[in-house]
Amino acid sequence: MSSPFFSRWRPRWWSLLGMAALLIGLPVGCQVLEHKERELVFRVEPGNASWYRGLPAGVRELEFKGDSLKPEQNIHAWWWPAQRADAPAVLYLHGVRWNLTGQLFRIEQLHALGFSVLAIDYRGFGQSLGEPPSETSVYEDARIAWEQLQRLQPDAGKRLIYGHSLGGAVAVELAAQLGQQAASDGAPIPARGLIVESSFTSLAAIAAELGNTSLPVRWLLSQKFDSLDKIAHIGMPLLIVHGLDDRYVPARFSQQLFDAARQPKQLLLVPGATHNNSMRLAGERYRQALNTLLHARPAKVATAEPARVPTS
Repeated sequence: MSSPFFSRWRPRWWSLLGMAALLIGLPVGCQVLEHKERELVFRVEPGNASWYRGLPAGVRELEFKGDSLKPEQNIHAWWWPAQRADAPAVLYLHGVRWNLTGQLFRIEQLHALGFSVLAIDYRGFGQSLGEPPSETSVYEDARIAWEQLQRLQPDAGKRLIYGHSLGGAVAVELAAQLGQQAASDGAPIPARGLIVESSFTSLAAIAAELGNTSLPVRWLLSQKFDSLDKIAHIGMPLLIVHGLDDRYVPARFSQQLFDAARQPKQLLLVPGATHNNSMRLAGERYRQALNTLLHARPAKVATAEPARVPTS
């Protein structure tokens, strides 16, 4: 299953932060440290997940290119259309460590709920070629995938964005981009809604939580993933889901995201669910929440720009 966020390397993480304080002002040292930080944040596992048994019938493998990608880079994707040609389609954005082969169980659940699913591996994961991912690169990859989803599902009212764990922060960024662009153009938002599951307010907040530290983590990290600063700008219906027994990302982070978001919004807290199984344990409640999302009226978009991340 998907690896718990920040497990296994907590001591190394705080050693890294100490090094960051010592190396501040040394450009070469900081570049090396930033690269190492990216490796530790994403912790990409090579090869297939041990529980992967192959693609289900009906899944098409796709390769995407984009202006921000180098010639040798690509985005590998799975497109699994629903039986109904007019079914809503979900852009699936995963979290750390496991590539798409480790995500299939959740993709299968979304497909079983009647959705078409476009799922991508960020550059550096699985068959998506590129350097170790960064906050900037995964945001770019999500935007490229979104452009493809618009071709696969031309009806804006049937497009959803879904992000799990760190993928929730990627999903919030994409939704905020779309919301702000729509507000600037005076156009409708080109998505029906956003689903954020088992995610957090910012990378610094979850690092401080798991490391039990009072260090100024926000200023030491180059990778921010600050969803709390962006979620008010998405301008589309929102569903936030979290397991109440999640030992890695406490559910209070989802409560904070929910409080900062604008209507229409829903918060689904799932008793007994951990970091990875809220969709399965929530069952009919999850299905009903998705139905509400699909029929909610879009919100008005705030005019302020969301926080932007420096280019890596």
